[in-house]
Amino acid sequence: MPTWTAHDRSPPRRQLLTPDLARKALAELVGTALLVAGVVGSGIAATTLSPDDVGLQLLENAAATVGVLIAVILALGPVSGAHLNPVVTLADRFFGGITTREVLAYLPAQVLGGCIGAVAANVMFGVPLVELSTTSRATGAHLFAEVVATFGLLLVIFGVVRSKRASAAPFAVGAYIGGAYFFTSSTSFANPAVTLARTLSDTFAGIAPASAPAFLAAQLVGAAVAVACTAALYPDVPEVADEVILPHAQKEPVP
Repeated sequence: MPTWTAHDRSPPRRQLLTPDLARKALAELVGTALLVAGVVGSGIAATTLSPDDVGLQLLENAAATVGVLIAVILALGPVSGAHLNPVVTLADRFFGGITTREVLAYLPAQVLGGCIGAVAANVMFGVPLVELSTTSRATGAHLFAEVVATFGLLLVIFGVVRSKRASAAPFAVGAYIGGAYFFTSSTSFANPAVTLARTLSDTFAGIAPASAPAFLAAQLVGAAVAVACTAALYPDVPEVADEVILPHAQKEPVP
């Protein structure tokens, strides 16, 4: 245990970013980057492969997103839990699954990772490195859809984890997102980091920067409702909150 003497003016400060926390943040950055690259890249590919069939484009985009999401959660979940989503991180903090220090590392990593993924997708398909989207999505129907999509996503995550079926979590999350592409009018962004990243690509999966703030607000509302509902349905969910989305490295000790 660190010690300090009466001659010291203050106790030694804790290291803000420990090697373990840096590893978790890197996993969140890489995972979110791959997720957004999958979403944006498959959207560009879909419009090229099926230029005259919007329904088929959406199916191709959804299928690719589901595949990437499941694979990334399986690969990186043991490191950070593979939140890949600020609302998942905030909800997990509410239930005590992670510390505030981890939240402060995860959130910027997720946002930066998402932006890197969008730029990477643009580069892979030869479109401008950064081109702000012109696709307006902020209608009342879209915003309500984002509330529903985010609510359902968090309910699925915490419900599956609470059921002690962690091995099924990647597939449950992927299945829900794939379904929500079609049963929500917004195509289920349900992720603030992904929403911000998708403003950087004026392609099939893009969203206009002017629409993003309303989407973020709707996602936070959906998350708040989901947290309240989860607490009511599963009062013991804090006992397994440190296993969201998958069981992972020991959480940082509370200072």
